[in-house]
Amino acid sequence: MKVTIVGAGNVGAVTAQRVLSYQLASEVVIVDVVDGIAQGKALDIYESAPLVRSDCRIIGTSGYGETAGSDVVVVTAGIARRPGMTRDDLLVKNADIVQEVTRRIVEQSPECILIIVSSPLEEMTYVALQASGFDRSRVIGMAGALDAARLKTFISMDLGVAVEDVEVMVLGGHGDSLIPLMRYATVAGLPASQLLTPDRSKALVERTRNAGTEIIDLLKTGSAFYAPSAAVTAMIEAIARNKPRIIPCAVHLDGEYGLDDVVVGVPVKLGRTGMQEIIEIELLEEEHAMLRSVAQTMRTNIAKLPV
Repeated sequence: MKVTIVGAGNVGAVTAQRVLSYQLASEVVIVDVVDGIAQGKALDIYESAPLVRSDCRIIGTSGYGETAGSDVVVVTAGIARRPGMTRDDLLVKNADIVQEVTRRIVEQSPECILIIVSSPLEEMTYVALQASGFDRSRVIGMAGALDAARLKTFISMDLGVAVEDVEVMVLGGHGDSLIPLMRYATVAGLPASQLLTPDRSKALVERTRNAGTEIIDLLKTGSAFYAPSAAVTAMIEAIARNKPRIIPCAVHLDGEYGLDDVVVGVPVKLGRTGMQEIIEIELLEEEHAMLRSVAQTMRTNIAKLPV
């Protein structure tokens, strides 16, 4: 596998380091418009290869020629949220960036799978889909994987249990438009509702929705990157090792869940060819109404963009 990461910021760099350490690719390319940043971080990561016993080759570049023939391309490029900013504040500026990046990538790697991380996530995934001309199975947004991990972490912390015993499923948008399906949540196979009071459950959901903002407020000069990069890496692993996994991701819907021509988070089977299947689970009317509301917000935002 050859993996390209566009954007040498914290999410991109840590993802590159994880891909090398886990040996998910034979080659990783980091691209960044600021000359020297991608090259310096790539060299630093590459020098760790003997210590983690990885034969993965990693290079940094300011151009796209070296990305040719990539199997997976992760797009993290764009302006990151800062204190006081909403994801909507990033909409138009990042749409221009993602559109240009996608076109450059497609020129070099017309058969690749795109994983979009740029914010606001669902809208940028839609922009990349339109700009690439790819089948929807090859343009996937990283959202639910991160939100699910955050919710699992908070449940684990609250109950004092191992994180691997916690399973959850989420839908909808990233962050504050998250739709957590707590009735499907389990702890060691037991319904989480038997272990969490309704008030505690509600509080954990709210913390998950605001988890990104919580980290921004603590860091003051940046946003989350360790957990987002781990979520991206889990998606890359499913593709690189052809290890089909059901992961909540942002994908384009074409009739599923009664929605058309919109990108929202749903559970998908992710494997070597990208999105292999959209899993349609039974929803309560309240949950379905929330999903339709999220979809409408996405449509409203997309209508503001020249795509």
